[in-house]
Formats: sequence, C-alpha cells, structure tokens
Amino acid sequence: MADRKVLLSIKDLRVRFRVRGRRLTAIRGVSLDIYENESIAIVGESGSGKSVFTKTFAGMLDSNGYIDQGRIIFQDEELADTQVLLRGGARNVIANAQRKLDEFSKLELGKDLYLQMQELLREKKEKGSAAEAEEKKLEDAIAELGMKRTEAYNQKLTLDPRSDRAQIRQLSKDIKEMDRQIKQMTKDIVKVALKAEKVAEEDVEYMAQFRGKMAELKTRYEHAIHGEITEETRARNEILAKEIYLSVGRYGYFKRMKLVKGLLEALRDAMKKGLDLNDEDTRNEVFDKVAFRVKYLDETPNRLHGTCVLNLANVKYSKDWTQIRGKKIATVFQDPMTSLNPIITIGKQITSVIMKHQNCTEVEARAKALELMHKVGIPNAEKRFDDYPFQYSGGMRQRIVIAIALSCQPKILICDEPTTALDVTIQAQILKLLKDLQKEFGYTIVFITHDLGVVANIADRVAVLYAGQIVELGTVEDVFYDPKHPYTWALLSSLPQLAQKNTKLYSITGTPPSLYNNIVGDAFAPRNPYCMKIDTLQEPPMFQVSETHFAKTWLLDPRSPKVEKPEGIQNIHEKLVKAFNI
Repeated sequence: MADRKVLLSIKDLRVRFRVRGRRLTAIRGVSLDIYENESIAIVGESGSGKSVFTKTFAGMLDSNGYIDQGRIIFQDEELADTQVLLRGGARNVIANAQRKLDEFSKLELGKDLYLQMQELLREKKEKGSAAEAEEKKLEDAIAELGMKRTEAYNQKLTLDPRSDRAQIRQLSKDIKEMDRQIKQMTKDIVKVALKAEKVAEEDVEYMAQFRGKMAELKTRYEHAIHGEITEETRARNEILAKEIYLSVGRYGYFKRMKLVKGLLEALRDAMKKGLDLNDEDTRNEVFDKVAFRVKYLDETPNRLHGTCVLNLANVKYSKDWTQIRGKKIATVFQDPMTSLNPIITIGKQITSVIMKHQNCTEVEARAKALELMHKVGIPNAEKRFDDYPFQYSGGMRQRIVIAIALSCQPKILICDEPTTALDVTIQAQILKLLKDLQKEFGYTIVFITHDLGVVANIADRVAVLYAGQIVELGTVEDVFYDPKHPYTWALLSSLPQLAQKNTKLYSITGTPPSLYNNIVGDAFAPRNPYCMKIDTLQEPPMFQVSETHFAKTWLLDPRSPKVEKPEGIQNIHEKLVKAFNI
C-alpha cells in the first residue's frame, strides 16, 4: 500500500451521542487510511459503529451526535486548491495581521515562565480541591438518579390514567423524591467546593509562598516579553498572516473579519503557550479551532495561492459541506425507497443533483442523466425518464440511487448495505455494477455490510469493527484465510454457507457491551471463548501481522499461549470458493 495515494486519513476518531442526559461513545479511537480506487469493506454486527463511522465522512451524523476528538483529512487536490484575489482592503488586512503577530510573538520569549506560572496555579487548584473525589461521586450519583428519573417519567406516560392510577401515583411520588435528592446533592457539591477553597485559603503559610513565587514569576515574565523577536520569526509571521487571509477568503466580508479575529486569538494563545508553529501538525491544529488552514504556496501581485488542509472532523461552516457531500463523497443507502422522493419523477431527481453541482442547463443535465441511466443498466431510459419511483422494481430503484450518487463523479462512494433489501440474484447484479462502474469512474468504494459473502466478492481490504473499534484490518485474503482476532473467527464461523450437513449452526454467544460504559480491557472479552485474564484488565494494542495485516488481540503477544483458530474455519479456501464463487 506504500505506493498508493491516501485519499482519506482518519486518526484517533472518537464519536459520541447525547442520549437521555448520558454520553454514548459509538466510535472509540479509530485510525484508518483509505486509498484511491480501492474497495474497503467495513464489517461487524449491528451496533458495532459501521454506519456512524462513515457518516462522519459526509457530515451526516444525527443532531445529538458529535465528533469528540480525532481528525479526518480528505486529500483532494481540486477541492483543496485555493486562490484568493488581493483586492479591496486585502493587503491592509494581511499587513495588520502580520503586525499583530509580530507583537504576539514577544509572548514566546516568556513561554517557560508562563508555563511555570500555570503549573503553580495547577498546584494551588489541586490543594484547594481535596474534596474533588467527593464532588465526582456526587456528580455521578446525580447523573445516575437523573437517568432513573427519566425512565420513571417515560414509564408514567405509557400508563392508562383510568386503570393504572395506583402505579401512576407511586411513580409521581418516586419522581418527586428523586427531584428532591438531585436538588440536595447539587447543593452539597457547592458546599464541598466552598469548603475546599476555604481550607486552601486558611493555609496561611502555603498562600504566602504561593503569592511570593507568583509575584516573582510575573515580574520576570513582564521583563521577558518586552524583548525583540528574530528575523526568522518575522518571516514566519509574514507567511502566517497570508495563511490567515487564505483560510478566510471564501467567506463573506463580516464572516471573514470575525474569523480573522478568531485566528489571531488562537495564534496568540499558541504563542503564549510556546507551541511550535513551525511544525505543520501543530499549525493545523491551531487553525482548526477556527477554520480550515490553507497552507501558503505562492503568490502573484494580484492573488495568493495555497492548498487547504481539509479536516472533515472539524467543519464549522455548513456551506463547506455542499462542496463535499454529493460532489466529492456520495452515499448509497440500504433502502432505495427512502432515498428517492415518491412524488418526483426519476429524471427530475437525477437532473436536480447534476444542475446543483455541475452548473449546467436543464438540457445538458437531461443528456447526462440519460447517459447515467444507460450506464447503470436501465432499459429504455428515454421512456422511463419521466416515470415515478413506484413504477420501478427494487433493483431498478437501487440502480437509480447509484446513478444519482455517481452523477457528480465523487471520489468516495459510501455503500451502506445497498443490497440487503434485494433478493440474491439482484444483489449479485448490483455488486457487479458497482465494481464495473468503479473501473470507469475511478472512485473509492467504502462498503458497509455484515454479510461476509458480499465482502468476498467486492472488497480489496476489510476492516472488522467491534464496539466502535477496528479489531482487525487486512486484505480480503488476510482476513478470510488467515484471521487472527477471535471476533473475526466468530464471524467467519457464523457463515451458514460454511456449515456442514447435520451440524448445528454456530452463533456468537452474549451481546455487545454497552457503549454508555467505560470499557476496560478487550471489549470482546466477555464473549471470547479464548479470553485470558489480561483481556479483562488491559486493552490490547494493534499488533502487526504482516505489511497489510493488523489485529487488536492479546493472542498475538509473544507471551500468550498458542491458540489455533476454530476447526470450522481451518482450510477455509475451498469452502469459500464453492460458497461464494470467488
């Protein structure tokens, strides 16, 4: 894979949802590189995080979901290439930004003293927070009680006021008591915090030492930040000022000025902390707090030229998604009837997307739509152009959804179980269609499925997800013929096509863990027949099996006992060839 271009680079991604006052962690620290023109399958049980993971690529998370940490870098030269004209007050904005950056850079001269002051404040806070454990205990109790209250209230709403009066009265009484307890515990938290603060203030000797050290550090700091910055720093600031303007150039005037101010404040804070702004990753992270960073490349007398660092995990401007979703990253969903509008003709649904993203006339859009309908195998496309979705079969509707998704020739096509609602014959046709069109259009397929038979026919690589983590990653040959993780063994053993006559079908015992909880050790440990003690205590690292094969299991540790994969999936090659006609 070293010679292939990385199209999408996901680093340490964590996705959470707010559900009934609690936090559910659906994706837990996933890192993955997706390459140009490859087909990668994301497999796992329902609830493992497959769809949530790919929804982050296109900004389609539900309203209660958010990316808590991590980066999703989309490397698309056309979208990243940025040019900003130097007109109006542009030069004044850049010059003013550079002047402020030169002033802020003096803070870097006192960075060591600033960090010492922050450490001193942290020590004081810790000393004044002796009751922090008690506060945390009270906060956890409030959260738990709040969840029970919500459940009691929801149960009360389901009861019949005529026949369940006694139960309703009891629930009302319980809810009132829980409200009282929550109110009391909230007051207790305030009392604990005030008491801790008072204890610290009463420690006269410590406070005298603290004030003396802090006064000395402040004096030295004020002296340090009035020095002179170097020419190298001024040159860096000149580039930073141009990158600020490149990064905000696509916005309207008022939004642009607001973002310039925000970026200057973020850079000032970074300089005060002594962050290395010559480091590309550090500079990207600082800019990401406000807007995408556009890296300066060159300039002419009339324009600046740069390349945008597209971090899809940090899109703050909704209009940016219109340049990405559909145009660069498209999705084919499971049920075509929920993807198509039942009261708009098929042709109109295709042409509207083409006209929106490709800036062409209705006549040109119609010609392109008919061409796409021919490509996806719609017979008599001209006659069927003005039909409604209900006049198409399930397989034909899914072909139309694929045509819409490919209408703007995206770089990435996410296929979210697109064949699940179709019969086996049509399923094979759709899979062949996706692979054939990939050769023509050159897109990358990210295929979500729990059907390993589909994976065997369409994928180049496979990522196995469990409880929001990638537990095994490799080529199809790696994962099917030489699987290393017990969960992958269990998935393969569950394939009905591999079962022998007069034998019991294998099923994975237990259920996936609750993602509300903080998972300790290996998430699969409670269901793993090969579980060791360390699996319940410590999360395994990702072990490298080969150049293309990785697995997250303690069984690969040299100290672990040697365990063979189950007998049912040994010598699996012939069975797979026969079952899936690979």
